[in-house]
Amino acid sequence: MAARVLAATLAEGQSLSQNLPPALDQVKPKDRALLQQLCYGTLRSYHRMQGVMQQLLEKPLKSKDADIQSLLLCGAYQLLEMRTPDHAALSSSVDACRLLKKNWATGLVNGVLRRCARERDKLLQALGDAQAASHPDWLYQLIRQHWPQQCEQIFLANNQPPPMTLRINQRRVETRSYIAELAEQGIEAAPGGMVDGAVRLSRPVDVEQLPGFAQGRVSVQDEAAQLAAGLLAPEPGDRVLDACSAPGGKSCHLLELQPAISQLVAMDRESTRLQRVAENMKRLGLEANLLQGDACAPATVLDDALFDRILVDAPCSGTGVIRRHPDIKLLRRASDIASLAATQLELLQALWPLLKPGGILLYVTCSILPEENAEVLRAFLEQSADAVCETLEETWGLDCSPGRQVLPNQDGADGLYFARLLKQA
Repeated sequence: MAARVLAATLAEGQSLSQNLPPALDQVKPKDRALLQQLCYGTLRSYHRMQGVMQQLLEKPLKSKDADIQSLLLCGAYQLLEMRTPDHAALSSSVDACRLLKKNWATGLVNGVLRRCARERDKLLQALGDAQAASHPDWLYQLIRQHWPQQCEQIFLANNQPPPMTLRINQRRVETRSYIAELAEQGIEAAPGGMVDGAVRLSRPVDVEQLPGFAQGRVSVQDEAAQLAAGLLAPEPGDRVLDACSAPGGKSCHLLELQPAISQLVAMDRESTRLQRVAENMKRLGLEANLLQGDACAPATVLDDALFDRILVDAPCSGTGVIRRHPDIKLLRRASDIASLAATQLELLQALWPLLKPGGILLYVTCSILPEENAEVLRAFLEQSADAVCETLEETWGLDCSPGRQVLPNQDGADGLYFARLLKQA
């Protein structure tokens, strides 16, 4: 099953979030954690494992045999990263060839993985720098260029599983009281370091184990993402737009933080993604005006009334959340960055006229690349005489002038960028 899921990513460009959930439903409950670990772990280590395979295979496998390539990568991951007993990794991989109805590959898989186990140290030492860091070369070079002092920590963070962080609905329960409730359930947790109401678990658990999850007392949200609501800081009576709202975590946090908002418009291009917003709102007992529409052309769906606050959580490369979505390292290309930056600038240009004088727009991405962050803001500020980027006097993250960047695993958080723009009268 892991080979099939990984092949869908390698050969068809499907994300894990698309193809892993249906696969999890097809295996026994006791095996689901292992399937998830094999899929996420193999993709986190993909470039390293692929570098090993290039040394062991005389010629690349054909595209129609992406499942066998995936099986080899998964086997190598078990041998080199998981330290699964060699005989178990070998026998399960060979058996999987038969289950995939590719008996011809049993000898190949057996021979390649036996050499992998026997020559592991030599194979790993022969890897190039980008392969050893398990990143595509273009991204490896960009990260080293932009973050020379922090690049090694970034590579390490991208290749490790993220923590599970909660957002406590402080209008329903106090943070320390909730941590005590978790302790009673045998769940170890501690307060976050950047946001009041953030709680980090020592190990992930199923949301059904979280006290009051179904009743809306707590949500799962990375701590860096929880910064957005406080930075936008809506006031009672404000009209607020979340222009790219799905899956709705930031919209919900805004309403939790300031229930006296006069109206929150949560907009997204895709109806299926907007449904996720509706589900989160329902669980938390919150209400917003959900609107399907393109934030680059807001006039087609929005009326002429202006907003006091606008949140732009812009589509981006996702290079700050690779540890959560390791398929980004395979699915993104260097050529994507310029296109994404152009879309981000278009979003700002389209949404800025909808902001009242004296209003605030918060620009957010889950990227660590300046091409999508500070450089986009500089271009927008040069075009917009009435826009001022406020200095964020915070202790978290790094000053990027304009804006502020949290790097992956800084204080345990994802890598997000923030810039707060004030519209002058």
